[in-house]
Amino acid sequence: MENRLKNKNANNPNVWTAIQRLQKAIAAGGVDPKLLALVHLRASQINSCSACVHAGVAGGKKAGDTDERLHNVAAWREAPFYTDAERAALALAEAATRLQDGAPGVTDEIWEEAGAHFTEEQINAISLEIALTNFFNRINRTVKEPAGKTWG
Repeated sequence: MENRLKNKNANNPNVWTAIQRLQKAIAAGGVDPKLLALVHLRASQINSCSACVHAGVAGGKKAGDTDERLHNVAAWREAPFYTDAERAALALAEAATRLQDGAPGVTDEIWEEAGAHFTEEQINAISLEIALTNFFNRINRTVKEPAGKTWG
């Protein structure tokens, strides 16, 4: 796959400044970077964004996660490798990502389960991570960004 954007220098620096501020807000939320990488990876899998799946695996490894856990995120409900808190975050990521075609979105049950494991500040950070991931997924799928790059 070849990237549709030929001039990488045409990117608006104000966009990158805004993204960096969002990333700082997410990091300040007190959520384990391994969990944020799992959330990023799962949303990216759902959206079939190969560039972000690649980056999610790289980010998870950088945060200290294992290949076993990273390779099983797509089947997290059946895999024994995740804590209840991670499962709550992954359920939130899936529900917030699958808003199309009449999907119910984040139900009260999913929200309450997340609230049982995370503070409001942490849920805010996880929600921002999900939203930012979906943003990147859509941009990357639009411009055909190839896998193999990592950002950060």
